Amino acid sequence: MTKKSLFTKVLILNLFALIVLISFSSQSYADNSKQQSSALSEVDSKYVCMITDQEFAREQIPVEVEGKTYYGCCEMCKAKIKNNPQSRLATDPVSGNNVDKAEAVIGAAPDGKVFYFESEENLSQYTP
Repeated sequence: MTKKSLFTKVLILNLFALIVLISFSSQSYADNSKQQSSALSEVDSKYVCMITDQEFAREQIPVEVEGKTYYGCCEMCKAKIKNNPQSRLATDPVSGNNVDKAEAVIGAAPDGKVFYFESEENLSQYTP
């Protein structure tokens, strides 16, 4: 066997090992990302637009209705909260029950989408 053919075989084996290593690393990263993306974190309602159901970094516009405080991101959302009682309700994804957004426990996904729950227990039980 010549030095050139030995070098070629070693190079091919190293490339194969590198491909296998990258493949396992990518799968591990994908599994980890999948686990992280499914986790919800509890958020304060004042950071949520209750019309778009999105979490924001800044406090939203408070809207008082019947002694309860809801939040919207703009004047259009504020008007919808005031004028449309259905916009103030959500369905708890665990129990299936209606929940008032002003009284709900709110969980946010990493992408900012929020879900409304009857209790912290339901939030902790939620799996997408």
